[in-house]
Amino acid sequence: MFAHNKRLQYTVRVSECNPGLANLMLEQFGGPQGELAAACRYFTQALAEDDPGRKDMLMDIATEELSHLEVIGTIVAMLNKGAKGTLAEATEEAAELYRSITGAGNDSHLTQVLYGGGPALINSGGALWNAGYIDSIGDPSADLRSNIAAEARAKIVYERLINLTDDPGVKSALQFLMTREIAHQQSFEKALYSMTPNFPPGKLPGDPHFANVYFNMSQGEGDMRGSWNSDENFTYVTDRDEQCAVDGGDGYAEVGLTAEEQAAVEDLAARTVSDPDIDPTTGVELGSGEVR
Repeated sequence: MFAHNKRLQYTVRVSECNPGLANLMLEQFGGPQGELAAACRYFTQALAEDDPGRKDMLMDIATEELSHLEVIGTIVAMLNKGAKGTLAEATEEAAELYRSITGAGNDSHLTQVLYGGGPALINSGGALWNAGYIDSIGDPSADLRSNIAAEARAKIVYERLINLTDDPGVKSALQFLMTREIAHQQSFEKALYSMTPNFPPGKLPGDPHFANVYFNMSQGEGDMRGSWNSDENFTYVTDRDEQCAVDGGDGYAEVGLTAEEQAAVEDLAARTVSDPDIDPTTGVELGSGEVR
């Protein structure tokens, strides 16, 4: 059950209409790193969670993300409010009206014309929100790591939006939203490390023959060694031959076929064989007029 409180979680004050900035703010309303995606991610995880502590945490944070969605949506609506009225009532000449909603290289005409200046479930480029943004896998250690990364990405987007405005009220609200991403990262990380063991994700252990092996597959200038591939932590494999057929086989694929299947495969190969001795004239050559 949800109950709505008409007071925002954070007071929003917008100094002046700015349709272009409003359009950029949609990134956190209907974008992949936005508040709706976060709310849906954590809410669905909470519904499936069996651990009472994690379930409570996920439901708390999911509900707070809906509060953040309300804050960012309110900012969008307020930034658009002046232009919304001007467009709806046609209080300016057509050319001036068009200039006001497409100036400064922004795409706010999309939200103004299609959505009347309201916060639409799209990102700043106009792409529709979709459930593909929800990347939960149903394993708590994997999902918590994904949640930490999601909060980190959202924080970065908020930093970029903060750098785009000098409106003190908008800046203050965005600073609050960005800071809450940090708080959520901490909660998710605490929950992750309260599980022992929590790595690797899932139940099955890795094959010990390969779990601590580092393959130096990209070689040349720029090769570097660090804790991520050090001899103390990994068996470092740089020889090209040793990177192939590491299972001890010959590295060539095999499949078991019945006699009937084998015959069909051979017939197919015979029917579609290429003759390396033929140099056919192509349509490109005919079109260029340079037939050999």
